[in-house]
Amino acid sequence: MKKANSSSQEFKPYVAADQVAPELTVTSIILGVILAVVFGAANAYLGLRVGMTVSASIPAAVVSMGLIRFVLKRDSILENNLVQTIGSAGESLAAGAIFTLPAIFMWLREGHKGATISFPAIAIVSIAGGLLGVLFMIPLRSALIVKEHGVIPYPEGTACAEVLIAGETGGSAASTVFAGLGISAAYKFIADGLKIFPSSVNFDIKKYKGSAIGGDILPALAGVGYICGLKIASYMFAGGLLAWFVIMPLISIFGGDAIVLPVVASADKNMAISALAPADLWKNYIRYIGAGAVAAGGIISLAKSTPLIIKTFADNLKSLKEKDSSADTSLRTNQDLPLPFILATVLVICVVLLLTPGLPFNFGSIILILVFGFFFATVSSRMVGLVGSSNNPVSGMAIATLLIATALLKATGNTGINGMIASIMIGTVICIIAAIAGDTSQDLKTGFIVGATPKRQQIGEFIGVISSGLAIAGVLYLLDRAWGYGTDSLPAPQAALMKLVVEGVMGGNLPWGLVFAGVAIAVTLEVLQLPVLPIAIGLYLPISISVPIMIGGLVRYYVENIKKHETEAEKDEKITNGILYSSGLIAGEGIIGILLAIFAIVPMSGNSTLADVIAIGGPNTLLGDFGGIAFFALLIVSLVYFTLRKNKKN
Repeated sequence: MKKANSSSQEFKPYVAADQVAPELTVTSIILGVILAVVFGAANAYLGLRVGMTVSASIPAAVVSMGLIRFVLKRDSILENNLVQTIGSAGESLAAGAIFTLPAIFMWLREGHKGATISFPAIAIVSIAGGLLGVLFMIPLRSALIVKEHGVIPYPEGTACAEVLIAGETGGSAASTVFAGLGISAAYKFIADGLKIFPSSVNFDIKKYKGSAIGGDILPALAGVGYICGLKIASYMFAGGLLAWFVIMPLISIFGGDAIVLPVVASADKNMAISALAPADLWKNYIRYIGAGAVAAGGIISLAKSTPLIIKTFADNLKSLKEKDSSADTSLRTNQDLPLPFILATVLVICVVLLLTPGLPFNFGSIILILVFGFFFATVSSRMVGLVGSSNNPVSGMAIATLLIATALLKATGNTGINGMIASIMIGTVICIIAAIAGDTSQDLKTGFIVGATPKRQQIGEFIGVISSGLAIAGVLYLLDRAWGYGTDSLPAPQAALMKLVVEGVMGGNLPWGLVFAGVAIAVTLEVLQLPVLPIAIGLYLPISISVPIMIGGLVRYYVENIKKHETEAEKDEKITNGILYSSGLIAGEGIIGILLAIFAIVPMSGNSTLADVIAIGGPNTLLGDFGGIAFFALLIVSLVYFTLRKNKKN
């Protein structure tokens, strides 16, 4: 790969500006839409279970190379780049949607009168947020991507360009992704479809009352742990240990038999605290403490980033004013969608949001969306270039938006369930704007390095947003009908947190003592200079999620630090193999999870569903907990094997 020079004027892309190659083709559009839907749906399922999503850019690029180069026998790096550009949009849009919208489904399930949400409403809100995120970023491309090349690194975008340019490794790399996808799909179907072995094992520790250990022994969680690495995984695990081995046993000891729950999720409203199982202690207490910690962590992250955010916004505005009008727009690599088109499209989106029946937007809320959306989009565009997409404080931005939006709605008389739904809808659009703006920036950086045509990439982003927006709307409805949000199957942790934030501001009826205890824990972690958010997330989620993530992180640590490698390049190759295989594990489980959700709503004879018919293990499983642990151990062995195997040279 050509080395980037500090001056963008000297930089020569991989494909020269005067060279014409297939790019926005029927093939790239079809493959890109498929990957956008697949990775978007898989990430939606993952986020609703774990509370986080993973980048789809590199897996999409690798799968694209495998299909285009080795199956369809076509050879165009620009076509591959368009596939990953379209495909990666699904993951970012899914993140914004699943972090907020399931809150409305939870209110519906709780029986709030007047709570409604429809498929068209979800699709329009999701697509509107995605399109605005792309449109707000386009005017910044010249300033951030071109003029600041060699200054702002855009780590994910640069890494994806390296993968595309090193296309000769695409065949074996693509097979690694597909291997992970196939093994994960089979594992998930056998566990949760046929119910041969359990997908979750839990053990209460009777001699240490109130504590428990276990794990959701699923492929996606191990994959997340490997991709995140041991450091992040261990922080999450530490949060789980704090909750399940410190706070919960103390609650059980100090609660005693005579003290009744102040917050009751169980059927028996007079149950003594000492009689509660660990799972009930978590439901009644820890999730509120954890919610306070996560909310505080998001706000702390946003506050710490405030100087950078303000400087970023000012720099972006300055860059827009100083935009180099001398750039030769006749060159293919300098062509963006024109500003009049951008302004007209933004206006059309605002009109659609205002006039669509069932959407709770008015002129004031549209102004709020435009102001906050443009601000966070410009901030996100530069921040992901400096600190990477993983460190972009989108959750903090979402919480801040919801706090302000809910307070304004309450002050103007928009209270009750209608006001809360309006707040979530506003938060959804802005959250998606921030997420998509960051993703678009990384994609345009990839395109700049490989020599893509910017306006064709921007059109590709539109296609990815529209296709994944329609898919996410269907996925959200399907998963809610199959299992319901806020349940053990789909805890939807981020959306549950946003729900608590909105309810707290609007109604003030939360167990504030527990919430403030979580806030105090977050502040303590910050004082100790520990990373607040990953520990708070581990505190907020059941420990059964942190355990398999920790195991995946340990595999990554083994590859990086214990396994001996001949060269540094060989070590990097093994780490990348693991990331690709882990991406396949996440995608495979997500696809089968959605398939099983379809089975769960297909009626059969009597009151049974298709899911009941295929479950040969019955309501339980054929094998017990130790059988499940054995299968999970084999899955981890497969992760180690595909990580360490040597790639074939093509």
